[in-house]
Amino acid sequence: MTHWPSIVVATPAHSGVGALLSYRSESALAPGTLVRVPLGAREVLGIVWADETAPPEGLAPEQARDVAAVLDGLAPLNGRWRQLVQFAARYYQRSLGEVALAALPPTLRDLDNTQLARRLKRQAKAAAIGAAPASAADTAPPPSDEQAAALAALAGADRPALLFGATGSGKTEVYLRATERALAADPAAQVLVMVPEINLTPQLEARFRARFEPRHGEGVVVAMHSGMTPPQRLAAWLAAHSGSARIVLGTRLAVFASLPGLRLIVVDEEHDPSYKSQDGARYSARDLAVYRAKLESEALAAAGPDAETSPASAPAGAAGCQVVLGSATPSLESWHAAEQGRYLRLAMPARIGGGALPRLRLVDMNHQPKGATLAPPLLAAMQERIARGEQCLVLLNRRGYAPVLACDACAWKSQCPHCSAFRVFHKLDRTLRCHHCGFTSRVPRACPDCGNLDIAPIGRGTEQIEEQLAGLLVDARRPDGGPARVARMDADTTRLKGSLEAQLAALHSGEVDVLVGTQMIAKGHDFRRITLVASLNADAALFASDYRAPERLFALLMQAGGRAGRDARHSGVSEMWVQTWHPEHPLFAALKTHDYPAFAAEQLAEREMAGMPPHGYQALLRADARTQAAAQAFLNGAAQQAAGLPHRDDVTLYPAVPLTIQRVANVERAQLLVEAASRAALQRFLSAWQPVLLACRTLPEARGLVRFAVDVDPLAI
Repeated sequence: MTHWPSIVVATPAHSGVGALLSYRSESALAPGTLVRVPLGAREVLGIVWADETAPPEGLAPEQARDVAAVLDGLAPLNGRWRQLVQFAARYYQRSLGEVALAALPPTLRDLDNTQLARRLKRQAKAAAIGAAPASAADTAPPPSDEQAAALAALAGADRPALLFGATGSGKTEVYLRATERALAADPAAQVLVMVPEINLTPQLEARFRARFEPRHGEGVVVAMHSGMTPPQRLAAWLAAHSGSARIVLGTRLAVFASLPGLRLIVVDEEHDPSYKSQDGARYSARDLAVYRAKLESEALAAAGPDAETSPASAPAGAAGCQVVLGSATPSLESWHAAEQGRYLRLAMPARIGGGALPRLRLVDMNHQPKGATLAPPLLAAMQERIARGEQCLVLLNRRGYAPVLACDACAWKSQCPHCSAFRVFHKLDRTLRCHHCGFTSRVPRACPDCGNLDIAPIGRGTEQIEEQLAGLLVDARRPDGGPARVARMDADTTRLKGSLEAQLAALHSGEVDVLVGTQMIAKGHDFRRITLVASLNADAALFASDYRAPERLFALLMQAGGRAGRDARHSGVSEMWVQTWHPEHPLFAALKTHDYPAFAAEQLAEREMAGMPPHGYQALLRADARTQAAAQAFLNGAAQQAAGLPHRDDVTLYPAVPLTIQRVANVERAQLLVEAASRAALQRFLSAWQPVLLACRTLPEARGLVRFAVDVDPLAI
């Protein structure tokens, strides 16, 4: 019998190709089966979405094309995975194939059956070698009272749990014990642990491996993130899909990993904006994690006790698949959900071992010497710490030596020729680099416009702070009499493979006395010897136009301060120094008492008055074009064409405006804000608007449009 499977392939939403393409097959293909099919002149990977025995209406037999090959070595992707992908594509206004195929490892898209069989054979051999040894004795420390209470509440939770734990309160131990309970309850259970950034992976992965490899074998934990090589990503995906990997640790893309036995999802540092993708399908991995846990739980409940995997074999509680969102500074959306009772809030306010949170010291820069990079009292405090064998962390969220190189004779600045931004001065390799398009050039010997030899840097970056600290601390001595050692950690110093792990090892071993870095050092790390944290440029976000800026700043400073005093022996003397020109700002008052609930209540009240999320719902229509006029013409034309659409009265469309960085890589960028009072109203309008957007590409005034994208629930406006 001839079958007519509907197959998803990677086609962008604006291509005009349908979400599902019909092919011909001589055998039945189960939904979720991976196949290779012809598309134009190419042969591509596809996913069977449905299998029909009759040809689709309107398809002539001579037009039909046959399925080229079936990757029968792999089990089909299950229905919950397909539901997750379908929901993500619909909610974030992308094509089904774009989301589904992007969730698979790139290498898998190019494999034939023979190549796949070889990899599966190697996978099975590696799994056999790393088979679990005899169960090891439990060497984990006993949980604290707060940890035990949180674990008990999780056991009976029937909704998402928000683990609101202070920095150093032991949230990771709660994750480990919840994972242990899930794996013990079901021999096929799997756990997904998500972190916001790659640099947080090594430390957390080491703890999970140390806890679970002695009991479950070497292959029990796999990582998934963009820093891995394509073969590594494929091996991790295959291990998760087959069920041989019981724990998957990854960044935001791991939310789409194929995990047939998923029973627990942990989203660490759930407030972090890195969970929101900024290109392609602009999805929020945190929100999809909550939705995925709901899908898995519903499937377990529907399967019943006679199913192969039943709710009875899930962790204790009615959830079936539990999701835990952890943070010391939760996102306001999650905090609001907990306030409404939709999330279960579990508080862990105390640090492990009875350690105290660092004391905040505000340095009023109005009273410091003119031009001082570091206030003299802060410098003296750092010297004292070094002399006691303690470590300091200096936070400046700006890499490079200086943001701008300028000529004071003719006002020339290091403007990027391709972007509406300045090229950053990097002193170590004497380059000017644009951090938006990547354009790099050598530093000129003289001003390109007037020939003035006296061109100078304006502002400060981490390179400059590292250099200045090395000079200012030249007389500081460690307890062994050696000189103070200053190191820097940012995207430049951790670019090479293994460099991040080497720098973290140097810090943990005490080789480094002062670490200068960007926000990548401010969250998630367990630095035991740091007792002083200093923030040098906190004011930059105090008066930003983005309404989320105060939330991000408060979280960054709280998280950075939490790196200090994590060892109870030093917590009593740990401090967080903030250099500011506005010490009276109310944000610092809440920060001084570590009072996140008070800060959240104030921010939520302001947003409610303004109708901002989470009290309102937003989407951005972004347009890239050769000219700013064309980008705005497309956006405003799309707004005008929406006048007669259903549900148009349920939303507010604002006029198009340029982005803050208006031009990147010679492409002009503009955006149009859409607001609605309810999520359903926004989704109904966006779905009706999508065909209009496709038609508006042909408007005469929009000639030169490069691309457009809808960003649902944007994090930056």
